[in-house]
Amino acid sequence: MTNDRPTILVVEDDAATRTFLADNLTADGYNLFVADCVRDALRLLETKYPDVVLVDLGLPDGDGLDLVSRIREADGLASRINPDIPVLVISGRASELDRVRGFERGCDDYLVKPFSYPELRGRVSALLRRCDRRARRGRLRTGELELDPASREVRLGNDRVELSQKEFALLRTLATDPTRVFTKEELLRGVWGFRSIGSTRTLDSHACRLRNKLSLHGDRFVVNVWGVGYRLVDGPAESIALSGAGEVAA
Repeated sequence: MTNDRPTILVVEDDAATRTFLADNLTADGYNLFVADCVRDALRLLETKYPDVVLVDLGLPDGDGLDLVSRIREADGLASRINPDIPVLVISGRASELDRVRGFERGCDDYLVKPFSYPELRGRVSALLRRCDRRARRGRLRTGELELDPASREVRLGNDRVELSQKEFALLRTLATDPTRVFTKEELLRGVWGFRSIGSTRTLDSHACRLRNKLSLHGDRFVVNVWGVGYRLVDGPAESIALSGAGEVAA
């Protein structure tokens, strides 16, 4: 989570239930976003980065379980949706089979309608505690460079660095294992989804722009290992000991 007031996305097509949840959760100190269909829920997930999702199953443009699947299938790199976001299904489908299907599709908890609001609040609190622990573990740091995958925020010291979607995906991949050399084939397949590499300059051009954006304090984080790929390093440019002629600035 990125602030003191957790944010909840309520996806519910029934206006009375949606208003009830929004009013009570807001009164309990949560920030709220609401959606009444899968389409609007996906848009909010991609732009607002809530901390937890409450989703009904009977939505006008699809089943709520389809939304859960879309969340869990997000790659966490190029996608703007956090695939690890906690999801609580709230549904009138009360059979054991319905609940099992919900967990199989990826929900973290399942609450049957009609429900007690204090119970819902307790379940939300439990999910947010786990979310908070996961968010802290999920942040990636290399020297003064810090990435928050949940909010897609990148900071270099006290400065925020604005990156494009693919630049962020490239940086996050490199930051998962600093100093490891990722081959061009790995990066093109993992970040861009290329099946055939060919002679594209897509990776090189994005790496060059990323390097320039991260050079605010004279540091060089993205290094091209000639003929192999790219790696992330920590330290001012003048202090990086290049191993022979194998590494170049590209």
